[in-house]
Amino acid sequence: MLKSKIRTHEEQVEYMSELKDWLQKEHDTPPEKMADFFSSRIDIYDKVHLEHWSKEYEHIGEFFDGNIDTLLDIGCGTGLELNSIYRKYPKIKVTGIDLSEDMLNQLRAKYNNKDINLIADDYFEHSLKKEVYDVALSVQTLHHFKYEKKKKIYGKLFNTIKAGGYYIECDYMASCIEEEQLCLELYEYKHNKFNIPEDEFIHVDIPLTLEHQIELLKSAGFSDVSVLYENGGTKIIRANK
Repeated sequence: MLKSKIRTHEEQVEYMSELKDWLQKEHDTPPEKMADFFSSRIDIYDKVHLEHWSKEYEHIGEFFDGNIDTLLDIGCGTGLELNSIYRKYPKIKVTGIDLSEDMLNQLRAKYNNKDINLIADDYFEHSLKKEVYDVALSVQTLHHFKYEKKKKIYGKLFNTIKAGGYYIECDYMASCIEEEQLCLELYEYKHNKFNIPEDEFIHVDIPLTLEHQIELLKSAGFSDVSVLYENGGTKIIRANK
């Protein structure tokens, strides 16, 4: 099982200084549409993500428990997290939703011997039936969306998970309110500067604090939200239905 590593005060101060420098450099860089960003990086996507979160991808399955037959994976990309899950639940039925058809094609090639249904769509808008899945999962995808969008998807996930099931999220979360606000300010600035419609997805990180994540999950109906693991800005949380 992964062991958590919490930043010291000195590490947090250094992190915020580096973040502010990076945000300043990115200030006037035109944003890319979400699907275009990932499709254009399809050849390096796995390498880059594994360089940053190899341990989390390798061990995410260890945070699942109980008898699980069905899993919904939103923003599944190329399915880096599925290898760990299949080791523990080799016969699990997976439904994956992602905007990028290119990434889903790679996922299909990796797991063509598994019971997996892949859907190229916007998971905010895709219709999800009530109480279908034992577990839902998202890994490194929801930090691109604002509070209101997350509230919507958490409500949909709560409805589609069976009674007694749970949701696991592994994602980048803001270390403090200041980080959350700085990232959101950059997001809003880019939308205005480049005349981007409010409903168009762009690749800009806007993480929420852990406290705001938990607040949203509980408002969607989840109970007993707990932190299973953290390493700097990366956290794994579980929300029970």
